[in-house]
Amino acid sequence: MTKEKIPSSPAILALKAQSAVFTLHSYQYEEKGGTKVSALKLGVNEHCVIKTLLLEDENARPLVILMHGDKEVSTKSLARSIGAKSIVPCRPEIAQKHTGYKVGGTSPFGTRKTLPIYMEKTILDLPTIFINAGSRGLLARMHPSEVVRILHPVMVNVAV
Repeated sequence: MTKEKIPSSPAILALKAQSAVFTLHSYQYEEKGGTKVSALKLGVNEHCVIKTLLLEDENARPLVILMHGDKEVSTKSLARSIGAKSIVPCRPEIAQKHTGYKVGGTSPFGTRKTLPIYMEKTILDLPTIFINAGSRGLLARMHPSEVVRILHPVMVNVAV
């Protein structure tokens, strides 16, 4: 019986450094499959798979928003919430420059730069979440309170 080799990532190292309680779950990554594919392959509700999105304001200042996999971010509501004029998604190469992660493997943990982090407040209502562990096809299962304890995100209500 061969043991699956789980890659180490800055996210996993950051979680371990914070003594986070989590388990790793791998799946066969599909380009542009998103949370729908990861939820299906892991047999979990897509609402519990949390996506890490890189956005930027009108001055190109980057920020992270954590959102339910089956929801979208109202960028107008987010901009209003944080006092920005506008919010747009970062281009993939810019997102990678800020985080150190490839799109599809972006984790809010262990990012290259310290970024402001916002989190949809209803994520706290879930008993457990699956969030990217810094590699395509690898999610960390944990209680949402671990995300709050480690990242100290600002809670927002911007899901649509």
